[in-house]
Amino acid sequence: MERRSFIKKAAVGASAAAVAAPALAQALPTINWRLASSFPKSLDTIFAASDTLSKRVSQLTGGKFNIRTFAAGEIVPGLQVMDAVQAGTVEMGHSASYYYFGKDATFAFDCAVPFGLTSRQHTAWFDQGGGRELTREFFRGYGIVNFLGGNSGTQMGGWYRKEIKSVADLKGMKMRVAGFAGQVLTRLGVVPQQLAGGDIYPALEKGTIDAAEWVGPYDDEKLGFFKVAPFYYAPGWWEAGANFSFYVGVKEWEKLPKEYQAALEVATYEAHVVMQAEYDTKNPAALARLLKNGVKLRTFSRDIMDACYKNAQIVMNEEAAKNAKFKKIYEPWKRFQRDQNMWSSVSEASMQEILIRAGRAK
Repeated sequence: MERRSFIKKAAVGASAAAVAAPALAQALPTINWRLASSFPKSLDTIFAASDTLSKRVSQLTGGKFNIRTFAAGEIVPGLQVMDAVQAGTVEMGHSASYYYFGKDATFAFDCAVPFGLTSRQHTAWFDQGGGRELTREFFRGYGIVNFLGGNSGTQMGGWYRKEIKSVADLKGMKMRVAGFAGQVLTRLGVVPQQLAGGDIYPALEKGTIDAAEWVGPYDDEKLGFFKVAPFYYAPGWWEAGANFSFYVGVKEWEKLPKEYQAALEVATYEAHVVMQAEYDTKNPAALARLLKNGVKLRTFSRDIMDACYKNAQIVMNEEAAKNAKFKKIYEPWKRFQRDQNMWSSVSEASMQEILIRAGRAK
């Protein structure tokens, strides 16, 4: 009898909630935002994060909070998205924070730094390890609230016209690479080049550059790099887990009803998880296709990786010594990474090693 009474009361409560939800939505204002992406629609996995967010926010608010998405160049160029949000040209943006490395190297922590956090580690750091508080304090100085906006996972180390076997082979090499990676590789004799995605293929084809990094198999395949640079290297040590971010202007965020703020934050998490799942699903098949097309898959030699790691630490420590904002995030970030890697070495990494070895033995 008590059980039936409980079920009856629960059903009544659920019905009341269902009635209350539309009433609540009707009481809230209709809001229309614009979101500028740093990415073209051809990078469908990355750009789709904005659409995922837009659709989910609309669903969660009964169609009252609408976010219209625009690809790179439709409102502002891709590398000006943060500036557009900061200026109030658009209410929201989707970008990779290391694009703004030239403004302050601290931005890179919101995306990726050399030999940095993996995708899972970055999400853990942002959500539970203090990263949200540290990066939001920094971004607030630019009038922006930052949110998780997807992750590519560990990227590839790029396409090379010739095989790279030692540090000596890097000297004088012209490579499309930027940010911290460019600074590290400069110390090893590489000449970094800044090129937009559409300019990489012709530069490789003509020999204007000798190598180029982009993303990973799924995105790289579309641009056809394998036709002009047959050697494909791993890993992309400068992007162990490239995190993308949604930006919202502080003033616009603070004007939102609390219900809409909650819906927006939930939607950013969903878009974040979906992007990583898509890349993890699409990259294996794309790599298999590239190998069938004659791509020569390689891993960087131990001496190259050791030299890159050593110089990455030098570059990071030099930045921390001259940049107080960078140092404020770098010190706790380093401790978090150390603890994560220790745990991973006895859990996920060891399990992956066993599974990979077993798979190869079949």
